[in-house]
Amino acid sequence: MKLAFVASRGPRAREAREALVARYGHVSEADADVIVALGGDGFMLSTLHRTQGLRAPVYGMNRGTVGFLMNEYHDDDLLERLAGAETALINPLAMQATRADGKVTQALAINEVSLLRAGPQAAKLRISVDGKVRMEELVCDGALVATPAGSTAYNYSAHGPVLPIDSDVLALTAIAPFRPRRWRGALIPVASHVRFDVLEPEKRPVMADADSRSVPNVIAVEIVSEPKVVHRLLFDPGHGLEERLIQEQFV
Repeated sequence: MKLAFVASRGPRAREAREALVARYGHVSEADADVIVALGGDGFMLSTLHRTQGLRAPVYGMNRGTVGFLMNEYHDDDLLERLAGAETALINPLAMQATRADGKVTQALAINEVSLLRAGPQAAKLRISVDGKVRMEELVCDGALVATPAGSTAYNYSAHGPVLPIDSDVLALTAIAPFRPRRWRGALIPVASHVRFDVLEPEKRPVMADADSRSVPNVIAVEIVSEPKVVHRLLFDPGHGLEERLIQEQFV
């Protein structure tokens, strides 16, 4: 089995990479059967984005902090773990953000696309789903659309629901909603086309973010699931995303 080892900038991750390369060898990501990512969830997301055009799946080992998308770190039985690993398939969200100056930015997000207020006043957003306005005005610190894989990240911190990995829905969650007060958000079909229009953008500026790719001064953001892009993650047996999402709800 040909392995490519990549590591975050953290010293624990770099030390682990040196030890693993010495033990198992190393090939380029393009030639690898499996890409082994060493770091935390942020590094896993950047690795998935960077390697989405390659054939090799990604197996993460936690050398960061939370490590929800990572497996535990062990260096003595890696080949056996990879041989028995479970595969999780993830489709990202596609974001199209239009700025006030007319510039359009497109980006993919594995976890979520979020809109955040960029000034002292709350944002005002209009929400449309599949071309129909569902909420004329949401006054809030922001809002997001999360995938099942990303539902335990920012979405969960914003009191959004945890979604089973094989569910055909997305979570649309408000961040600190002021009006309608305590709006609980919505579950929408995975094939939905979501559009946020920013109301009063000069007075209440808003930024958009797709997995840490930020776009300032947006006036409209459109979000759809992208089935043509498939990320393949490997997990140790019994510790896949489905089990982790269930466990997270009982912590």
